Amino acid sequence: MRLAIERGWQVAVRSGGHSWAAWSVREEALLIDLGGFHELSYDETTEIVTATTSVKGGDELNPYLGTFGRFFNGGHCPSVGIGGFLLQGGQGWNARGWGWAAENIVALDIVTAEGELVHADETHHSDLFWAARGAGPGFFGVVTRFHLRTRPLPKHLAHTVHAYPLGLFDEVMTWLHGMHHTVSDLVEIVALTQTPPDGDGPVLLVTGVSMTDTPEQAAEALAPLHANPYADRALFRIEAQPTTLAEQLQGQRAANPEGHRYLVDNAWLTGTAGEVVPAIRKAFTEQPTRQTFTIWFSMAPLRELPDMAFSLQSEIYCATYVIHDEPGRDAELRGWLDEAMAAMQPVTAGQYLGDSDFTVRQLKFMGDEQWEQLQEIRAMRDPKGLFAGYLSAGSVTNTNHWEQ
Repeated sequence: MRLAIERGWQVAVRSGGHSWAAWSVREEALLIDLGGFHELSYDETTEIVTATTSVKGGDELNPYLGTFGRFFNGGHCPSVGIGGFLLQGGQGWNARGWGWAAENIVALDIVTAEGELVHADETHHSDLFWAARGAGPGFFGVVTRFHLRTRPLPKHLAHTVHAYPLGLFDEVMTWLHGMHHTVSDLVEIVALTQTPPDGDGPVLLVTGVSMTDTPEQAAEALAPLHANPYADRALFRIEAQPTTLAEQLQGQRAANPEGHRYLVDNAWLTGTAGEVVPAIRKAFTEQPTRQTFTIWFSMAPLRELPDMAFSLQSEIYCATYVIHDEPGRDAELRGWLDEAMAAMQPVTAGQYLGDSDFTVRQLKFMGDEQWEQLQEIRAMRDPKGLFAGYLSAGSVTNTNHWEQ
């Protein structure tokens, strides 16, 4: 940092490197790559884990915490580094019940735009503590360590999976839209369309993963999903079957293969079932590649967020991941993704930073008051614009273009 200050260079930061938009690759900027900086320590008295930013949530952090009987709701994809994940809010395991991962940041060690190492929490450098929880790649500091609140490792994980033909998409999703807020907050609810490894085409999966301590608790928590009126027309059903975190992570690893090209976009959705279901139909039922999948992720009922930069959410999160290995199809597939997202526009409240690419599409991602406050803190903390900030095709406005 001091070298950049001395030379007048801008700075970009990379931790885990898991970025659809390659946020950290910037022209005429010094890249500070923390990928090789791996440290973990756990305090059994405070139950706080300290981790450097490139530590991978699923592959490294939780296996380490598991030896102490503890857990942190890191990213679903096990290879995701915790740095960018946490700075963007962190939609981790069972976010609907346990909250955003950034809510469990107790403190951060940060190198500021002045080249000073500081410890930020609720009472010290509280402006940086506030901004770091949601600013994402727009943060104006180099986080070197996170101090994270952990939780007990659930003693019994179970999952329910119903697979339906796409011909039942409207019926099943309308039912799910009307009931997901009634399910126990110990259950992560995800609907997705995906092509099974041995399948001829995509199917609609309605899934629930319960994070409980006993089989009886799991069965009770998952029971509402078993009451699906279309269950007798499912292609197959698994209900309250015991599983492990390792099994769930392996499923995520298979669905998100490395060494491929990814085009990703997302939306926070609002509206009635009659409005939302038709709007998401294209993204769910017209898969342009075999590995493409779209998720519907429940955040209902919404919880009040703490005072932090992350401040935009809705009861339903929708994201599409176009996965392929043909560079010549990039433009075609991006065009399909743009059409799918455009169909959602009437029910879109904004987007989540973690699955966004501002070089292609920029929507509202933060509350208006929080956005204004973030700009004020940046002007004070980084007046010379040392940190490159958001990578975008134009200026970042934090608005939905159709509302301007």
